[in-house]
Amino acid sequence: MGALHGEPLYLRRGGTSLLIDFSTGEPAMLHFGADLGPALPDLSLLGDPVPHSALDVPVTLGLIPQASSGWRGRPGLRGHRNGEAFSARLRVVNVERSGGEDCSAVITQADAEAGVTVRTEIRIHDGGLLQLRHRLDNDGDGSYSLDELAAVLPVGRAATEILDLTGRWCRESHPQRLPLRQGTWVRSGRHGRTGHDSSLLLAAGTPGFGNRHGQVWAVHLGWSGNHESFVDAAADGRTVIGASELLGTGEITLAASASYETPWLFAAYSAAGLDGISDAFYAWFRGRPHHPGARSGKARPVVLNVWEAVYFDHRLPVLLELADAAARLGVERYVLDDGWFRGRRSDHAGLGDWYVDDDLWPAGLTPLIDAVTGHGMEFGLWVEPEMINEDSDLARNHPDWIAGPAPRTAGGSRLPLQWRHQQVLDLVNPEAWQYIFDRLDALLRANNIAYLKWDQNRDLTEMGHAGRPSVHAQTRAVYRLLDELRKAHPGVEIESCSSGGGRVDLGILERTDRVWGSDCNDALERQTIQRWTGMVVPPELVGSHIGPTTSHTTARTHDLSFRAITAMFGHFGLEWDVRGLGDSERAELARAIALFKEYRPLLHSGRMVRADEPDPALRLHGVVSHDGGEALYALVSVATSFAEVPGRISLPGLLPEAGYRVEAVYPAPEDRRAFLQTAPPAWLAGGVEATGRFLAESGLPMPVLNPEHGLLLAVRRVTTADPAAEPAATSGHPARSS
Repeated sequence: MGALHGEPLYLRRGGTSLLIDFSTGEPAMLHFGADLGPALPDLSLLGDPVPHSALDVPVTLGLIPQASSGWRGRPGLRGHRNGEAFSARLRVVNVERSGGEDCSAVITQADAEAGVTVRTEIRIHDGGLLQLRHRLDNDGDGSYSLDELAAVLPVGRAATEILDLTGRWCRESHPQRLPLRQGTWVRSGRHGRTGHDSSLLLAAGTPGFGNRHGQVWAVHLGWSGNHESFVDAAADGRTVIGASELLGTGEITLAASASYETPWLFAAYSAAGLDGISDAFYAWFRGRPHHPGARSGKARPVVLNVWEAVYFDHRLPVLLELADAAARLGVERYVLDDGWFRGRRSDHAGLGDWYVDDDLWPAGLTPLIDAVTGHGMEFGLWVEPEMINEDSDLARNHPDWIAGPAPRTAGGSRLPLQWRHQQVLDLVNPEAWQYIFDRLDALLRANNIAYLKWDQNRDLTEMGHAGRPSVHAQTRAVYRLLDELRKAHPGVEIESCSSGGGRVDLGILERTDRVWGSDCNDALERQTIQRWTGMVVPPELVGSHIGPTTSHTTARTHDLSFRAITAMFGHFGLEWDVRGLGDSERAELARAIALFKEYRPLLHSGRMVRADEPDPALRLHGVVSHDGGEALYALVSVATSFAEVPGRISLPGLLPEAGYRVEAVYPAPEDRRAFLQTAPPAWLAGGVEATGRFLAESGLPMPVLNPEHGLLLAVRRVTTADPAAEPAATSGHPARSS
């Protein structure tokens, strides 16, 4: 239907609402946040005042903020026609509202003089997660140069703090906070991939907001290329939060009738801290028909990846021994990592030559695959299709397929600096794209491969095709490659690895079945990496492995119990040479794998809960089933504490009036490596029963953990005191329809 003045767009679901008013002819964003209830006041009475020394009418904060409406903050659209038509005046021409349970709308705005139309899709899902994207059409006769098209949402005035994430290789997803001040806070990602320092989540919230308290507004851009996320606090007191693709100079020039579509902006609001933000993202992920488990109908398999076990040592007898040892432990998927293809004896050569190396594998991969599948395990294979070594047959035969700042000529041209001895394969080139598709398709058709570990090990510096910047086109080409391979091989799962956590975003996760959170398997580092990656991505999608006793990347040494408890809260696996384990270590590892399998259905379906633990030396996190029937918590000591004993630690997220039994399941109370105490709390030996309210408000006295150790606590419901009070406690976002 056409836009009607006085008839606002009001979308409500999952405790979240969005209110847009059309009375000025522009979609004015009045509210994004808490559900405002079924009835609205007369919006015509709620216009802003007009201050002195200002525009003579109230300034509209539009769905696309623009100077033509008086907005003096960061504009939503920047573009031009040879320097002209630089300031659009978009006005609503149509609003399509869905009925029933869909809770979505499409708003179309146009500026005939500038020759542009913008169509905006908005959806709110059951768990309260909002999706928003724009499509800009060039309606003019000539070309239109697009510099930026951003998706933004208003933030409540109560927000005074900003939280985002940053990091580096092997230290991804670390939080940083700062006060929200007047002006713009911008995080730019110019890696050509999401980036190790990418802010997976940008949030604004009330003072001191935490895991379980405070109002929070948060956004994530579902895009794997260059991007910006920002909080813009204008001088008039209004604040917006948003993100956009970061386009290179001249990267998007639209011919007449051409269009550009932004990535999806995902946004969530929570009145109950950051855990409520995770609730919204998890509900969306798990509601997808192609979500792992929903699509395959099977649990996430325990993985053994051979990288830190053998590196480039691909001798068949060694790999067969490793498969035998893995199978005896209960491993369900065996992944052959880097080093299997032609000319690959180190990371200096071979990328691009995707043929099984005849010297290493005279009978092909079949002997290993048959042994692996004969043990009842799936077989997986590592690939890095987007990259090329200059020392490769592919580079020698097709030097023009290497991406760079200028077209390759017979005399050569400057290439970007090498990164891990590799360059980027120009997948915008149709011949290069087809070659990669054909090689991967042939490998999958010729071998019983159930899983691809898809790596991408460098930034796309000076990324260009035919002399023009091409990060956007390269990202789209990678997406298309993944999409077409999945169509051709729908049973094959794909992991997105990018030198660890360099490409973790909802764009790549629409096409893959998990991400590798970090190349660092150090359990202490992983406690932070996984906790904050898990703000957005549920644990069944985050690879989490038990590495060797001494970490490959940090040289820290950790007990098996700490490594296993850390890996438990993810897509669990091993990256370790388990052939030579002693009897006691092998038995403990087998028990840890069995524990994961026992709690896997809970871990990969329940609500993530993180306590606001006041002692910085301790962390308490867990997963609670949606019906409140069971939970699994981990108490982790990351450092020595100022206190002699931990005191009573709360277990949040349970049904307040229900009765529960709490038991310590791993490690054993008598494990002297994990605990530093003369005697443990009495309940540790045989468990204790208490109500959910007692466990949350009073908590239990905990043992004194040595630093860099953990304790796994299993909680099961045993009684119910007040069934009528329970449903409200099971979800932080009660579902509501639009």
